[in-house]
Amino acid sequence: MARKKKIKIPKIAAVDLFCGAGGLTHGLLDESIVVKAGFDVDPVCEYAYEYNNDVPYIIKDVSKLTGKEIKDYFDDSEITVIAGCAPCQPFSKYTQGKDNTEDSKWGMLYEFARLVKQVKPDIVTMENVPQLKRHEVYTDFEKALKKLGYNINSTIAYCPDYGIPQTRHRLVLLASRHGEIKLLDPIITDPKKYKTVKETIEHLPTIRHGRKSEDDPLHMASSLSELNMKRMKASRPNGSWLDWDKKLVTPCHRKPERKTYRSVYGRMSWEEPSPTITTQFTGFGNGRFGHPEQHRALSLREGALLQTFPADYQFVAPDQPIYTKHVAKMIGNAVPVKLGQIIGASIRKHIEYLYSQAASA
Repeated sequence: MARKKKIKIPKIAAVDLFCGAGGLTHGLLDESIVVKAGFDVDPVCEYAYEYNNDVPYIIKDVSKLTGKEIKDYFDDSEITVIAGCAPCQPFSKYTQGKDNTEDSKWGMLYEFARLVKQVKPDIVTMENVPQLKRHEVYTDFEKALKKLGYNINSTIAYCPDYGIPQTRHRLVLLASRHGEIKLLDPIITDPKKYKTVKETIEHLPTIRHGRKSEDDPLHMASSLSELNMKRMKASRPNGSWLDWDKKLVTPCHRKPERKTYRSVYGRMSWEEPSPTITTQFTGFGNGRFGHPEQHRALSLREGALLQTFPADYQFVAPDQPIYTKHVAKMIGNAVPVKLGQIIGASIRKHIEYLYSQAASA
């Protein structure tokens, strides 16, 4: 019987635009995609990105970046990928209703398209908030890719379907110059099997508000005022401030139109995925970010774990102070690492299929 010829799959090389602390990069690396460089304007993310990924972090505005610079990083790579998550704040549901058209982040997707046109990578992937699809800038982005000959697939991924313990929805676009490409199918189809808050963070040591763990300085929780501690103690998992004694309710929430804001000052449930981890997750009053059991909001490490960062992912150098606002922003803005892995695996499956088809032709 003839031995089946082994198909050699070429190395896949990527650059990560708007890379932040490295959630997407880390996921791609886990799928053996070589990330050549990450580009971002925020110097605060440099240590986390480089320390955890061993990839150069280039502090540069993507609008000033040229296709030639990216090609230099690709060198002679056989399969090339431009990946990234353009800043999503102008499109987020938390800012809908505001006039964001003057926001400098609004045009970053056009810069993304410009670089794709100049580089013409084999694969393009972009991750963002689902609300982006309603805007002209997204339509223009797809048109630009189609004009360049890319096959496009866009999916609204529900993170629990992919083993991510938070109810985040994300728009994932994949585009290939070589044929049809799509995001892998969900790996969990039974909601009863979704990964829960309990599975993700229960093992961490108990800490009080305003304190941190002796073993992990990132396992630290913000302080609560006396009033907020009373509110915390009156809260139950998946409940709301409507459960409280009226004297604990803030004046603004007593207004009839504010009764839709029921998740603020809320506790998570052990038995479900968490809500979307935003940059404000360390504040009890900013959403359903209360710990299911302990009288405090989430710690930085808990937020990172719910974003599927590895337990040992470092965000601040050992000799540097930890500023909660800075680290929470890095964590909340990141692409969940597990979603990065799914994107990477989708790209790898596409390339393997192409090469297997070529080998059998």
